[in-house]
Formats: sequence, C-alpha cells, structure tokens
Amino acid sequence: MGKTESVMDQISNSAGVRKHRQIFDSLRKEILSGKYGFGERVPSETSLVKQFDVSRPTAARALRDLEVAGLVERRRGAGTFVLHAASIAQQALGIFVTGFGQDEFFEPICNQLAKSIGEHSFEINWGQLHSDVTQDRGKAAEKTCLRLIQQKVSGVFFQPIEMVPGMGDVNKRIIKAFDKARIPVVLIDTDFVRFPDRSNYDLVGIDNRRVGYVLADYLISLGCNRIDFIAHRGASPTGDARIGGYREALFDHGIDPKIEWAHFVDKVDKETVKQLVDSGPADAYICHNDFTAGQLMRDLIQLGIRIPKDVRVVGVDDSKYASVLSVPLTTIRQPCAEIGKIAMELMLRRISNRTLPAQDVRLDFNLIARESCGCNLATQSDNGDP
Repeated sequence: MGKTESVMDQISNSAGVRKHRQIFDSLRKEILSGKYGFGERVPSETSLVKQFDVSRPTAARALRDLEVAGLVERRRGAGTFVLHAASIAQQALGIFVTGFGQDEFFEPICNQLAKSIGEHSFEINWGQLHSDVTQDRGKAAEKTCLRLIQQKVSGVFFQPIEMVPGMGDVNKRIIKAFDKARIPVVLIDTDFVRFPDRSNYDLVGIDNRRVGYVLADYLISLGCNRIDFIAHRGASPTGDARIGGYREALFDHGIDPKIEWAHFVDKVDKETVKQLVDSGPADAYICHNDFTAGQLMRDLIQLGIRIPKDVRVVGVDDSKYASVLSVPLTTIRQPCAEIGKIAMELMLRRISNRTLPAQDVRLDFNLIARESCGCNLATQSDNGDP
C-alpha cells in the first residue's frame, strides 16, 4: 500500500483507539482484581460513554475486545457479563516465527507480539524450532505445529519456514493442520505461496515489491546502470517481490534488466563472489537482506574491490550491525514493532469473525542511506578527496 494508509493504519492512529484502550485496560484490571466476579454484569455502553466521555462506538469496541480476550460475554438485550476465571486462563496464542533466534529482524516483532498478547490477557505459547540442521528444520516445524495444536491455542502468528528442502509443501502441511484444528492464522512478513497466488490468510508486512523498486531507483539516481540482485536459493517469496520491483524500476528508467543479473546462490563465500564479479562488471548489488550484503561486502573487500568506489552494495532490514560494518551499509528499515501491533489487531478481528475476507496490510518503510551506496562520493570528489 506504500504511503497510502490502510483501514488498519487509520484505526490504529485514531484517538478512538486510545480511548477504547483506556476503557479496555480499566475494565480488565477490575475484572482480574475481582471487583466484578463471575456472572456479574459490567458497566453498560451508556455508562461507559458517560464515565470516559467517549462515543458509543468506542465504548462498544472496548467491550467487544474484552469479549474476544475471553473476559466477558455479551448477551443481546441483557448486557455484558464476566466469564469464569478458568475459561480465561485456558486462552493462549501461539507465536510460531521460524526466523526468531536466527534473524534479528524478527526479534522486535516477536517482542511486540508478546507484549500485545499479554495486554489482551492471553497466555503465550512459543513455537520455537530446536533444530539447527537445515534438513531437519522442516520436520521440527511440523512437530512444533502439532504441539501448538495439542495445546489448543486460540490462534497462531506464523512466519512461513524458508531455506529448507520442500519448504512449500512443509508450509502447506502446517497451514492445513491449523485449518483442520480450526485455529486462526495470521501470517508475519510473507505468504507461504508465491505470486501471483495469494493464500486466504491475514498477512502483515511491508510492500516488498516497492522495496526492490525504491532501492533500484535510488541507485540509478546515483548513476548506476548495471545493477545485480543477490538472494539465497530457497528464500521466501519476499525475494521474488523485491526482484520484481527492482526489475520494474530498471524498465522505468529505460534499462533492460538481463535475466543473468539476478543471482540465486546457495551460500556467499569468496569463491561464489569471485564468480559473480567475473560474470559481469556490475555498478551495484542489491541484496535480499543485510546478512547477505554483509557477507558480500566482506568477500568483495578480500578480493581487493573497493566499496563504494568500485561497486555499491545495499541490503534490507537495517540490522544492528549494518551501521558498524567496515563500510556502513545502506539498507531498508522495517517498522518491526508496528508489524507486531497490527498482527495482534488482525488476530483479534479474525477470532471475533472468522468469515471476514483475508486482509493484506502493507506498512511503510524507510531507506537509510549510508556509505555503501556511494551517496557521498560526489561530495568527496568536490572536496578533492581521491
């Protein structure tokens, strides 16, 4: 969606949500403290409107979210009543983010998810993978899925597994198992099917096609013409989208993107990088993520290739180390905490109404320009630097 706000963005930014949250937190605290016991009626919408000086829809939204959280039940024509505490404790949401612990990009997302889950009085069930062997990660993911089902979670935040043999089939089996158990799923970062297909599940992330376009467009503005793209073989569909956007930017600038300019590698090492360099004199490399960019820069420097004077490099994610590499890395910063917040909003709506059409929420991002893209070369030249 780029810079155009989605309905979800508008809702999250409204004053109504802040007031509805105030009502939700106040009533939840009173229910959990025992002020309102099991079966007792909580204040009506009319009472809440007067008490908190809000509109009726805002009061209704707070009561609806309390119901979704399992704290109350709303009876048409009678009011809103507290549920038994035991039924509250049984509700939990699963966080099954397969990149957590391996890619720091997912750490702030998971931290925000955990915070949001706690705020809505759900318990957290972590779906972590314990196998570091690539061939075993698929099996470990399916076992984790079954464990979450056995724990009877009320919903799962799922980041599809990648970089394993047959990952497409593994992800489909996992989703099918959750469906069979009637457990709602909200996808994090990427779909598990490739474009032009689209699964029937809520998804929150950034517009990866636009990411590829923005990076390529920026490099072209700096004078680059031959721009190559590098991704690990078996990466998630986000890579496909970024390549699509990168090629579109080249077309828009009258540059014919050759098929051989997109490289899918099993690993990034000195030998692989030498082959890349020998395949053609690229002006710049766009890497699928910062980790790939960091490896590429390391090996380019070892081969005596100067960054950015000889070739420019950019990445995606703005990892913690991006700014402290030997040549600070130009990259895309994703709104990780916001992804976690919106994912929780999607989950609450999905639990409340499973018949809603799947929502695809694409948040904005920021281009962080540092030395690796060569943005300061003209300034250095003007100052007489070699």
